[in-house]
Amino acid sequence: MPFPPDGPSLPVAPDGTALPLRGITVLVVDDSRATCDVLRLIFQRTGARLRRAETLSSARRHLEAYRPDLVIVDLGLPDGRGETLIVEAAADGLPVLALSGDPDSREAAMESGAIAFVEKPIPSVAAFLRLIRQLVAGVGAEPPGEEIAAPPADPLALRDDLAFAAALVAGQGADPAYATGFVRSLARAAGYRDLEDAALQAQTQDDRAALAELLTARLSALHPAG
Repeated sequence: MPFPPDGPSLPVAPDGTALPLRGITVLVVDDSRATCDVLRLIFQRTGARLRRAETLSSARRHLEAYRPDLVIVDLGLPDGRGETLIVEAAADGLPVLALSGDPDSREAAMESGAIAFVEKPIPSVAAFLRLIRQLVAGVGAEPPGEEIAAPPADPLALRDDLAFAAALVAGQGADPAYATGFVRSLARAAGYRDLEDAALQAQTQDDRAALAELLTARLSALHPAG
């Protein structure tokens, strides 16, 4: 169902493609720099203003300061589950799109009040943009348009995510569920099937040590020494 029905009117270029999201503000709550970089490029090309928060606490500070037209919430965050923020934002009348590398989390996100769910990596940029327009402007379903290639993640952003993941997995105080969830999401987005499988199997200390070694190898391949 389109939401809200009285949302902002979105200017569209004569050909229907240029700056279709001009004038809207999107708050992205996601701890992955690579994911946020891809979203930044997508929204930059369509005219939307994007702001980012990496944690629940940071997102709440953003929402105290201004009211975005749409909130995109990743479900695995360093200081808690994204479903908590979805409940709060939905109760405040904000449309929330849930984003996750775990397709099994769709039901929990929708039950928390999200009005749409998108799996990482974004499977179709064109469909994603049509969904955004529907959510913020209340427009009806649009016919499929020409597919848009997803912009590649900045290699520096991917490197930062891999370094963060390696530190999480190796850290003694990190929540194992959050650490492996972050690795799974990162691996899916980057197309690292071996890394995703290792994260799924990381149940013991030895498993996590093997996962840490694989992360280190991926990081070294991206940024070789010397």
